[in-house]
Amino acid sequence: MLYGRDAEAAEIDRLLDRARSGRSGVLVLRGEAGIGKSALLDRAAASAGDMRVVCGTGVEYESGMPYAGLHLLLGRYLDRIGDLPDAQADALRDAFNLGVSGSGSGSEPGKGDRFLVGLAVLTLLSDLAEERPLLCLVDDAHWLDEPSAQALLFAARRLEAEPIALLLAARDPDAPDAPGRPMVAAPGLPELRLRGLDADAAARVLDARADAPPGHLRREILTEAMGNPLALLELPGMQAGAKGERSTAYERIQRSYAGRIAALPEPSRLLVLMVASDDLGDVGVVMDAAGRFGASVRDLEPAERQGLLRTTGEGRLAVRHPLIRSAAYESAPLGLRLDAHRALADVYLERGDICHRAWHLARSVTGPDEGVAAVLEETAEAGHGGGVVGAVGVPDARAVNGRGFGGSEAVAALYEAAAALSPDRAHRGRRLAVAARISADAGLPERAVDLAMRAQSDLDDPLARAELTLIRASLADEQDRTGEAYRMFAETAASVADQDARTAGYLFFQAASAAVNAGDFAAVDQMAARVEDLGLPNAPHLRALARLFAGQDPRALRHRAADGVAALRELLEAMRLCYGPRERIRVAMWHLMLGDLAGADAAADELEARFREGGAIGLLASALMLRSRTRLLLGRHRDALTDATEGLRIAEDTGQHRVRVYLSTVLGLLAAIEGDERRCLELTAEGIERGVPPSSVHGAAARGLLDLGLGRHEAALERLSDAVSGPHRHGAIASLPDLVEAAVRLGRPERGRDAADWYREWSSQVREPWVEAVALRCAALLGPDEDADKTFTRALDLHREGGPPFERARTELLYGEWLRRVRRRNDARTLLHAALDGFERLGAAPWADRARGELRAAGESPAGGGTRRDDAVGSLTPQELQVVRLAAGGLSNREIGARLFLSPRTVGYHLYKAYPKLRVASRNELTRLDLT
Repeated sequence: MLYGRDAEAAEIDRLLDRARSGRSGVLVLRGEAGIGKSALLDRAAASAGDMRVVCGTGVEYESGMPYAGLHLLLGRYLDRIGDLPDAQADALRDAFNLGVSGSGSGSEPGKGDRFLVGLAVLTLLSDLAEERPLLCLVDDAHWLDEPSAQALLFAARRLEAEPIALLLAARDPDAPDAPGRPMVAAPGLPELRLRGLDADAAARVLDARADAPPGHLRREILTEAMGNPLALLELPGMQAGAKGERSTAYERIQRSYAGRIAALPEPSRLLVLMVASDDLGDVGVVMDAAGRFGASVRDLEPAERQGLLRTTGEGRLAVRHPLIRSAAYESAPLGLRLDAHRALADVYLERGDICHRAWHLARSVTGPDEGVAAVLEETAEAGHGGGVVGAVGVPDARAVNGRGFGGSEAVAALYEAAAALSPDRAHRGRRLAVAARISADAGLPERAVDLAMRAQSDLDDPLARAELTLIRASLADEQDRTGEAYRMFAETAASVADQDARTAGYLFFQAASAAVNAGDFAAVDQMAARVEDLGLPNAPHLRALARLFAGQDPRALRHRAADGVAALRELLEAMRLCYGPRERIRVAMWHLMLGDLAGADAAADELEARFREGGAIGLLASALMLRSRTRLLLGRHRDALTDATEGLRIAEDTGQHRVRVYLSTVLGLLAAIEGDERRCLELTAEGIERGVPPSSVHGAAARGLLDLGLGRHEAALERLSDAVSGPHRHGAIASLPDLVEAAVRLGRPERGRDAADWYREWSSQVREPWVEAVALRCAALLGPDEDADKTFTRALDLHREGGPPFERARTELLYGEWLRRVRRRNDARTLLHAALDGFERLGAAPWADRARGELRAAGESPAGGGTRRDDAVGSLTPQELQVVRLAAGGLSNREIGARLFLSPRTVGYHLYKAYPKLRVASRNELTRLDLT
């Protein structure tokens, strides 16, 4: 019976009831060792009734073995993996060392694999819950290996409409007994912190013992235990309260368990050690290994009678409390521990499990051992099918992604373990370097940087050291530490220029790209000059990059603007045939810089489909970043909202800070157009504060557009002037017309002339009709009245050829205002109605209000006062709209879930919520709707 835990038990009961009613729930139980987390998990399992229960635990001595915890949790359902979508099934087979199906659906090299495993876990849990509600329990979650923890957290954040209750028990990181690596932080997941029992509950726990201690000892135990239930149960048998005893209750509990283990017959002690040493607890493996020391199944009984071991429902041997595991392992003689691991390694080898064999072999030695290190490396090589070649990051290098064996994380961990056991410095450095490369590809930036730095101290070859610096610099660049990144790139490039010109040139180009991200355009010029002096083969490309951004400087117009666009076209041509997925994203962004919305949108669509199909979740966030901004410009605001919302969520999950901030500014610009000031300010705050272009410029531009739409012209002019003239100006061109309009409305047209000249020069080079139309609009605003009519008319003709409908509506509004001022009211009303219609379709409330005000001034009283975003499709959430569109296209819930990284049941829930809004009752009816 649990004393003093009524509130906690009620919280868990609510979680189970919620799952039984078809809604997911997650709860993280936190607290110090012995505080009652495991007891609450046991109570939950006992209260599950007809729910399916799956249990797992983190194992301290296996926390370095990738996916060990996940295998322990879901290993009994390996036969269900084949039911998952192909990419998910292959990712989970990788993680569990089962080989791949041969479907050919491997992911893009990059950050996708570990998140695809999380999606596979989500789908598998959802499938298990289809048959009956599911209770998933994970004890000692703070000892989960990192990949297992990440996969579970990824799934947990996406549980929504499934009958699943997920309970995770972990040490409180603030507790004095917390391990050095507590469970991965779980932002967004609800937590329940367990405190010590109150005095009455503690007394009842102690008095419930058959051998309740006498009064004086009872008081000392209650004082020493401080409400810790396990301490209350264990201390009475340990001469608690003895004078001079200075150890903590936790230490004394450990000694209590160690004493009970020591009292067992020798074969039983050995069995407890075997169970404590192995993460799977497979009865056959444990008994086979123990049998080599003379132990048998009969020797389990004494340990079971003492409450030390138990057999789980899955047929595994497990310790009854997590503290027993550490007590058994730490109290065993070192020689016996090493012998136990050797025996387990031999058994796993005989069973064909080379991965578990390798890990036990690594724990069977106490220091450097080249023989064991070589076995670990051979096992890792079996994981990726061969050695590692090429300079990581150079475009034709062969990517290492660990496909086919335990996933990238397992391969990297094996190389790292091999390095730790390498007596030879060169072997150690080489193995650490491989681990760093694979960790970087697997999307583990902190680990990759640590491994790379350790490897560099053991490597003497400048090229090998350069490759490791490339890893560190690339990750620093991705994480917005751009100044640090370009310095590392440049210094390393210079160090290898005499040995490998091609690698040096590539590194200098990456350095220049990082300098652009940092807004240090002078550094780009300096590196271009240096590459030219060194005669490196890609000097023209780096010079083109410098010319591109020099052309965005408003203080040097005309020839530089033309040269900048020419340089951009040269870069596009140079990258046309040979680039990887990240280079393809960069090229698509360059299309956007040329005003080529159709080209950027097509490239974004192709990349999105490719990354989604391959499960490359990290890369997908970048594709959605590009597509959301492109679709915003194309006037597809609902699509932009959907893409940016999904991309933001993925970027948060994958730790892609720059992508996340960029997507926030896209959403901020949408909010600015709609006049949602609070949301605009929130979404652009981080981008502006971080000061990293183009997001910092886009954030300021969104706020300037908001000010302009709300009639705050002074604020708009000052904000936009700062944005386009400051040192971090990358991304400012799109805001130049806003600055011109703000200046004209304030009666200070001279403040807008340089901006209009800059924009006109850019438009003359990119030769996009819609860009020229906006340039003409600026000219009409700044020019004499006698030219305005003709200039506005030409602008509208060009707008009709395509481009952003928001810009067309703005031109119609400004032309209509001018016509009203020159008393051509009938002509004005026609244009103002067109502008109003365009703004309403886009949900641009403040701009629609301006159009109505102008119509009233032109002698007409327009109806309404809202926008047209209240239609049925507009009432859908971004995720509902995604789901509905895919369902209308004929995809099943399972197929939709695989594309959107949701469980099939959550897809069904979104359809259930969307049908009433759309006034339909079935999938068939969706095909008749206009879902654009």
